[in-house]
Amino acid sequence: MQDGNPLSTSSLPPWDEAAARALVAPLIGTAGGLLPALHALQDRFGYVPPAAVAVLADVFNCSRADVHGVISFYDWFRDTPPGRHTLRICRAEACQSMGANALAEHARQRLGIDFHATTADGALSLEPVFCLGNCACAPAVMLDDRLHGRMNPARLDALLTTEAGT
Repeated sequence: MQDGNPLSTSSLPPWDEAAARALVAPLIGTAGGLLPALHALQDRFGYVPPAAVAVLADVFNCSRADVHGVISFYDWFRDTPPGRHTLRICRAEACQSMGANALAEHARQRLGIDFHATTADGALSLEPVFCLGNCACAPAVMLDDRLHGRMNPARLDALLTTEAGT
């Protein structure tokens, strides 16, 4: 799920420390292994649970603050379970110049949540992302693993209704 596209939160396994340790064990001793370990945990569990911080600190022989710092630095990592769908809105300059800020505000108002949050019904998580690589078709969004360009509020509403049921 590195692409952030869980089919549903019910298909995600519950946190399991032993499984997490086994998952990251091949990365021990690897230069920069913490970052791939975080990706692996998020791929497996849909997010990086708070309990994972102590496990990763132990496995990579660093402080909990170091692990937390990496998690909080990168917008990609979640510390709460994701919604059934994830909407990522590009926040890079090209998209901003083509209306992404207004689009983001529209999405926040429509969904009733801010970035890094999930709707109360668990249907959708809203995430910022710095560049989806679709600058020529700005503003860009990604719903689950599908990229959409030249987005505007009306197209976003239609996309959310048809693809995410919100």
